[in-house]
Amino acid sequence: MSISDTPPPAPPAPPPPVPTEKRGGCLTALMAIAGIFMLLPGLCALLFGGMSVVEGGRIPADIASLIFLGLVIGIGGVAMIWAAIKGRKAPSRPGTGP
Repeated sequence: MSISDTPPPAPPAPPPPVPTEKRGGCLTALMAIAGIFMLLPGLCALLFGGMSVVEGGRIPADIASLIFLGLVIGIGGVAMIWAAIKGRKAPSRPGTGP
């Protein structure tokens, strides 16, 4: 082996951090409020669906689609509230904490 006077090449630099866009507080509040309003049709669907089952033993066909629609809107409200709360947290950076 021969000894060379040239130093070994430097290791490549780590990639720069990707900038993350934070959602504003106003948008988060609007998403949470809209999600709460969307919970109301879901609550009504549960109430009327439960009353229909208790009184008649089964849900009448004429309101079954409305109950289903209310439940879907209510699930959308839960998802919107979850997205508003979850999306607001600052992303953790590797090596800065647990």
